[in-house]
Amino acid sequence: MARLGANRYGKSRVRLSRITRHADRHDFNEWTVHVLLHGNFQSSFTEADNSKILPTDTMKNTVYYVARGSKATTIEEFAMELGDYLLHHNPQVSKTTVEIEEKPWQRMIVDGIPDATTFKLCGPDVYTVSAIRVRDGAWSITSGVKGLTILKTTRSAFTGYITDKLTTLKPATDRIFGTSATVTWEYSSASPNYAGTRERILSALQKEFAAHNSMSVQHTLFDMGRAALEAAPEIARTTLTMPNLHHLLADLSPFGQDNPNHIFVPIDEPHGYIEATVER
Repeated sequence: MARLGANRYGKSRVRLSRITRHADRHDFNEWTVHVLLHGNFQSSFTEADNSKILPTDTMKNTVYYVARGSKATTIEEFAMELGDYLLHHNPQVSKTTVEIEEKPWQRMIVDGIPDATTFKLCGPDVYTVSAIRVRDGAWSITSGVKGLTILKTTRSAFTGYITDKLTTLKPATDRIFGTSATVTWEYSSASPNYAGTRERILSALQKEFAAHNSMSVQHTLFDMGRAALEAAPEIARTTLTMPNLHHLLADLSPFGQDNPNHIFVPIDEPHGYIEATVER
């Protein structure tokens, strides 16, 4: 006999761009929204009864409807507005999850001055939020950045590791260190300044990465996490995922050339995968 287990459904990759017009400038945002609902949907699975199902197309339209009246300036604020609307208008829903990615559009600098209505896409990193609320409960907000692609050409080593009969890796005292990091953080403050927190954390992460004398990805990851905690007292913990995107020294000996750490072959598969949470 079969029975229904945990289930949820929603709408994914709802694309939204928004212009907020001020007297002296425009603000521009580009968001991709993912909505998931949990609740009393059993009859739709087991009895072919859709009477408690909000169509996912309606969820898509709800994103645009809420955005039209929204005063939110951050993806965190908008995620909570959208989730509250869905909970308020759908009593069959017991829990909502809203995840948003934001592309980092920044003002174009023209003759040394930020232009009021022209923007340049930075990246490849995107800002992220995962907002979860159980009905009658408080919001749980996890902010972050995905695809923070950074690289340093020195002050990175890897020695002293386990060697056995299958080890071919040579110790390195001066290597390229590249990663495309995913970083998330959870708040201990009830009403943080989301934009300010993100700015301070991203600045601290990059500063620590640049200055760090790395003995391994693990070593740098922990100190980057510690720097984020120091920069943002309002967060409780941060989780960093840092794949080690390798640059392998090219063998130029068949061409009669030496290679004094000059020419490399970048690869991203396979790569090392390092992840940890750093908390207070």
